[in-house]
Amino acid sequence: MSDDNPSTLAPTQPSIPLVTGPRPGARPGLDGTTSATAVDWLVPALLVMLSAVPVVAGALRLSELATGGEITADNARFFANPLPVALHIVSASFYSVLGAFQFSPAVRRGWPQWHRGCGRILVPLGLLTAMSGLWMTLFYPAVPGGAALYFIRLVVGSAMIAAITLAIMAIRNQNFPAHGAWMTRAYALGLGAGTQVLTYLLWSIAVGAENEFGRLVVMAGGWAINIAVAEWVIVQRSRRRAGQKGRRPAIASSRS
Repeated sequence: MSDDNPSTLAPTQPSIPLVTGPRPGARPGLDGTTSATAVDWLVPALLVMLSAVPVVAGALRLSELATGGEITADNARFFANPLPVALHIVSASFYSVLGAFQFSPAVRRGWPQWHRGCGRILVPLGLLTAMSGLWMTLFYPAVPGGAALYFIRLVVGSAMIAAITLAIMAIRNQNFPAHGAWMTRAYALGLGAGTQVLTYLLWSIAVGAENEFGRLVVMAGGWAINIAVAEWVIVQRSRRRAGQKGRRPAIASSRS
């Protein structure tokens, strides 16, 4: 999920000190200062926290299926065909947690081999997450949300597969910014369940009981928020790269 060129990365370091202040190999900000290590870990920590509720809920669902819990109207479809939901829970859980650390500059620069190796794991996990989600949408009985939510689920699953595919093509062509952008979009879609917990809480506070329209708003809103944030991140990366390129001639001329 990085837009960094591995050929320009610093050599692997044995450890990353968890202290604030400048560090060797840190990316300079637009003001010329280096970012603190604590800041490097802030985004991954927030993403892991966002993943926590869906991961725990998924683990409870797997336990329920494995131990033969009570069958209700809400879970009957999972007991009737547990394979797609089990694949979805396992793949999405690892995808969301492992993927969070791809957004840490400290990991990308301190352990570039880990970053690349983790990326090779995240690609199949992401594809499995999207395909199992499509499997459930197409073959499980309809759930509240109506035709609109059914269509949105199909679009989200297909878009996630397309984003990962384009990311693979970009890295093969050594287009690192495009690779990072497409993997960021794919992760945003895959992390939809985490944000949907927040949109559900907001809907419950504002409206109360969830109905079919409410479920549509909660689910679609979670994906929409994630995509909006992902596009903002991609734009900021592009501006930062442009700013760094603009400073290089000035630095070179000052040394001449």
